[in-house]
Amino acid sequence: MSIVVNVEEGSEASILRGDRGPEAVDELGIHLKAPIRNYGNESNYLYGIKAGAPRVAALLQRYGVKASWTVAAMSLENHPEIARTIAELGHEPVSHGWRWVHQFKMDEAQERAFIRKAVASIESTVGVRPYGWLSRYLHTDNTRRLLIEEGFTYHMDDYSGDVPFWDRDTVPGRPIAIVPYQIDTNDMKMWTDPAMTPTQWLEYARNSFDQLVREGDAGKPKMMSLGLHLRIIGRPGRIWALEEFLRHVTACKGVWIATRREIAEHLARVEPA
Repeated sequence: MSIVVNVEEGSEASILRGDRGPEAVDELGIHLKAPIRNYGNESNYLYGIKAGAPRVAALLQRYGVKASWTVAAMSLENHPEIARTIAELGHEPVSHGWRWVHQFKMDEAQERAFIRKAVASIESTVGVRPYGWLSRYLHTDNTRRLLIEEGFTYHMDDYSGDVPFWDRDTVPGRPIAIVPYQIDTNDMKMWTDPAMTPTQWLEYARNSFDQLVREGDAGKPKMMSLGLHLRIIGRPGRIWALEEFLRHVTACKGVWIATRREIAEHLARVEPA
């Protein structure tokens, strides 16, 4: 079981950061292209930092659950208290880019600089470097090769299954673990239109978990990902659903709740590259 906490707040698009317009991902569904500030959406993202993060961190700590925090490095620069939380909990930082921006238009030199800047920043704020990478939706033909060259040991930009595997082809002789991510159980489903209610999201996540447990009991072990966002699951009307899910998972025997780096390292032990 992999719990993934996305931290994008504090690095979303804004004309204050030199962007052409405000952030397009907005729970209100207002997509502005004009070069103006969307104060409402800015405050919605800030809610994730001020109120959502403490709720999520407290819940993970209460249930003794380790998470992988996919962080946009700038978010931690702007909100170092989140970096301290990750470090104090002993959880894993994963790079979600230096900023929460699309990298698919970057040329090789730009993307390499983007990756290196993220690594240096996260290492500075959290105290350890990231070994995993998750892009904002899209990546380039160069991304995986650059990650290997920059010392990453696993890549998350894959939705092809429920079992980690090796990419031995991108750089022959230098394999990288692919630790798939799932978007169907992501809490973003409570933001998108049509949106799930927290009750529906919990039911779907719990049913997904139970199905994978049955497959594991039958001799075909699987991995499940649960993607979370501070500004989404951290709301009082949603956080209870995460607690119910954690209560369900932690009561199930034979389930390993691990960071994604631990999962990649386990793959290396049981199926050496």
